Amino acid sequence: MIGTPDPKPAIALPSFSDVQTAARRLRDVAHRTPVMTSRIADDRTGASLFFKCENLQRAGAFKFRGAYNAVKALSPADRARGVVAFSSGNHAQAIALAGRIEGVRTVIVMPEDAPPSKVEATRAYGGEIVMYDRYADDREAIAGRLAAEQGLVTIPSYDHVDVIAGQGTAALELIEDAGPLDALFVCLGGGGLLSGSALAAQALSPGCRVYGVEPEAGNDGQRSFRAGEIVRIAVPVSIADGALTTHLGHRTFPVIRDLVTDILTVSDAALVDTMRFILERLKMVAEPTGCLAAAAALADLVPISGLRVGIIVSGGNIDSRALGRLLA
Repeated sequence: MIGTPDPKPAIALPSFSDVQTAARRLRDVAHRTPVMTSRIADDRTGASLFFKCENLQRAGAFKFRGAYNAVKALSPADRARGVVAFSSGNHAQAIALAGRIEGVRTVIVMPEDAPPSKVEATRAYGGEIVMYDRYADDREAIAGRLAAEQGLVTIPSYDHVDVIAGQGTAALELIEDAGPLDALFVCLGGGGLLSGSALAAQALSPGCRVYGVEPEAGNDGQRSFRAGEIVRIAVPVSIADGALTTHLGHRTFPVIRDLVTDILTVSDAALVDTMRFILERLKMVAEPTGCLAAAAALADLVPISGLRVGIIVSGGNIDSRALGRLLA
């Protein structure tokens, strides 16, 4: 009919089939990280906890899964163009490493206040870094300009089918190794890991309740979940630098809305306590963002006594100086 606006094109959403494809691409490239247990953690919660140790993943975080899957999926023409990404650190490192493995040029937009260790690692993997002010500049706009000027392909940190599918392989492996779960706790920033994990849980452990966990100061995911639509917030301030997003993605939000049980929040103080617990009891280093899921489970924010509970420890990229300051 004349005058009727064209309908908006449908946004491609990820499926469990995409997660399975990602698992095949990642086989023999990504680490199949261990699943650890802790008697003390079980006694504290009354549950059987299974910690998926993505802090031991290549590049130090689960982000390698999605980054490598997205780079590997590029067409020959797009591989020749190179890629641009924006990240405070873990996606930056992951894209740079994936690019080095696959021989693809990588340009990374990083905030000026990104942890120095993450900047150094990104550069060491071969990433070309462009700095910006996270409180004054728009990183997506900067990446878009670089893509237009240099012909680069943009691989965002979470709102991308191949990225989401790659992240979902962490939960896929956890359930394969630990068995069916009653509940699964997953950190939440932009939603790539949470949405991918929810897809895996729905397929492999039906009935598993999936909880996203974000910092109190950056609860855009919780607000969005409650409102039933994407809510945008100002840049939050938290020690969980990997979860300082301002909104969920157009691909991550529908999956989270439909498959996730609830979104929880934890304080920075709880993150520090959980970092200490993981260091002293599990003998591992986890960064603040990597402790979000464990902090919620250990704080008994929802009833888990008597349940089999999966927890994704999402990353371990924190330098010794910052770790010392936080734990002092």
